[in-house]
Amino acid sequence: MISLAYSPCPNDTFLFYHLIRNPDYPIQEELYDVENLNEFAFQGKFPVTKLSFAAFFQIIDKYILLETGSALGRGCGPLLVRKKNTLTNLENYEKLYIPGQLTTANLLLSLYTNGTHKPTALRYDEIIPNLLMDQHSLGVIIHEERFTYEERGLEKVVDLGEWWESSTGYPIPLGAIAIRRDIPREEALKFQNELRKSLKNAYQEPKEMMDYIRENSQNKDESVIRAHINLYVNEFTKNLGKEGQNAVSYLFQRAIEAGFIKKPTKNLPLFLGES
Repeated sequence: MISLAYSPCPNDTFLFYHLIRNPDYPIQEELYDVENLNEFAFQGKFPVTKLSFAAFFQIIDKYILLETGSALGRGCGPLLVRKKNTLTNLENYEKLYIPGQLTTANLLLSLYTNGTHKPTALRYDEIIPNLLMDQHSLGVIIHEERFTYEERGLEKVVDLGEWWESSTGYPIPLGAIAIRRDIPREEALKFQNELRKSLKNAYQEPKEMMDYIRENSQNKDESVIRAHINLYVNEFTKNLGKEGQNAVSYLFQRAIEAGFIKKPTKNLPLFLGES
C-alpha cells in the first residue's frame, strides 16, 4: 500500500477521489494544508505528496514531479489584496501576510518585489480575517479565497499570476504532485497512470464525490467549489506536456537567479516522464 498526502482543497479532492477508492490499488491517504505538506516534503515523510512548486524546487534530490496532477494554468495566480479604501501608500504596510514561506505564492511575491518584502506567514484561510481587522496590511490569497475576497470587503492590488504571465508569456505553476525518488520507476509510473484514470473518472461527477469534496472544502458554497475546480483543474492537470514543463523549468531558473533557492549541486531531472 502506498501512502499519499494532499490538501482538502476541491481541486485535490476532485483529483484523488476515485484513486483512493480503487479496491485494486490500495492507497493510504492523509489530508493537510499545503504549507504542512511542504514541510512534510522536506522530511520526505510521504512517498507521494501534493506540494507547492516553490517547495519542490528546494527538494528535487528527494522528489520528482508526476506529469499528472499539477495546478498550473492562466488566470489562476495568487492575488495581493487589501481592505477596501485603505493603505493608499503600499510602501507603508505594517504586515504583509502570505500563506506560507514555502508556497509558490511567496515565491511569486518575492520575484515581484525583487525580494524586498517582509512577510508574515499565516494559514491561507486566516489571511482575509486578519486583513479585515487591520487597516494597514496587505495579504496574498490563494485557493477559494480568490472567489470571495471582494464580497468580504477586500480589493485587488496586484494579480501575481497575471503579472507573471504578461512578463514571461508562461502559464503559472502553482502546485504539483511529486513522488519520492526512492520509489522504483515502474511503481511510480503505475501510480501516475492510476492517477490519470482517477481524474478521467472524476468528470463523471458522482454525487458521492461531490459530497466528499464539499465535506473537506473550507467553503461549502457549491458555486465556489465548482469555480475552484474549473480554475485549477485543466489540461495541464491531465498532462503537463511540453508547455507545462517549460513553464516549470523557467520558474525554477528564476527562483535560483533571484536567490530564493540555492542552485542544486546535482543535475537531476524534474519530471518523471511517460511510460
